Amino acid sequence: MVMLMDITGLIDDLSQDLSRAAEVGGEDVRLAAERLLLALDPALRLTLMDALSQAAAEIGEALPGTTIDVRLKGREPVFVVEGPRTGPTTDNHFEPDDGEPAARITLRLPEALKGRAEALAARRGQSLNTWLVAAARAAAASTGAPADGAQSSPHPHSPGPGRRVQGWAR
Repeated sequence: MVMLMDITGLIDDLSQDLSRAAEVGGEDVRLAAERLLLALDPALRLTLMDALSQAAAEIGEALPGTTIDVRLKGREPVFVVEGPRTGPTTDNHFEPDDGEPAARITLRLPEALKGRAEALAARRGQSLNTWLVAAARAAAASTGAPADGAQSSPHPHSPGPGRRVQGWAR
């Protein structure tokens, strides 16, 4: 979701307030205030962007799986909100196969791989754990290996795929 915020009105209101306050000091002070306001416009916009960015970061941290970025479009900030997709892929838990109890393991991943896996899980609206379970299921299903770890060869001494048998038999 992308939302544009018009801060020009806020800066104009501040400029008018400062101009009114400067009128008390006479014409020289009013002219100095006008020149000062022209010079301060970029600094005011930058300060507002900083405040909006900090607020967006804090809100994003409070909403798991959601990121809020503040970007500039012209001279105005734009909020870009990315979060978990709704729909059938947002199931954040996993269901064991055939009522099997779940087993806990410790998995050590390189940081870069973990980051990529977290990003992929977030895109699907899943927790990292749910995504890893789905990935393990898909890998186990694609190899054709039985889930219980039994050998797929008809005989324990039969060669596996891609192996040759040499010799002779009686």
